[in-house]
Amino acid sequence: MESRKKIAAEKKRCGSHNCTQAVLCTYCDYTGLDEETIKHVGNGFAAGMGNMEGTCGAIIGAGVVLGLSTKDKAKSVRGMRQLMEKFQQRNGATQCKLLKGVNGGQTLRECPLCVEDASEFLEELLEQNKQ
Repeated sequence: MESRKKIAAEKKRCGSHNCTQAVLCTYCDYTGLDEETIKHVGNGFAAGMGNMEGTCGAIIGAGVVLGLSTKDKAKSVRGMRQLMEKFQQRNGATQCKLLKGVNGGQTLRECPLCVEDASEFLEELLEQNKQ
């Protein structure tokens, strides 16, 4: 699979998509849903789930794609754990507010780069699930 992580990051960078939507729309062909529908799925996940600065939206988007593509609860849970562990190792957090340095903290990772990371790890899982 040719990486789409730069495409996903650009969707976020240009402001047309939130982090969740950027991942969902870039990999919508794995979900069985059209791009417009899957974009609406991600509406409420901006700024860490409903603007509450919870889990990074890019991770959420990757989880939705993973679940819809595998259609297998055990594979999805196992894959999400791997994705979140890798994301945590690379970035030092999985929470939006920590990644963005809300409340005066240090910014650990900018949103487009979080989208790239979640996309990279999602692609690895999609490749594993092909085998």
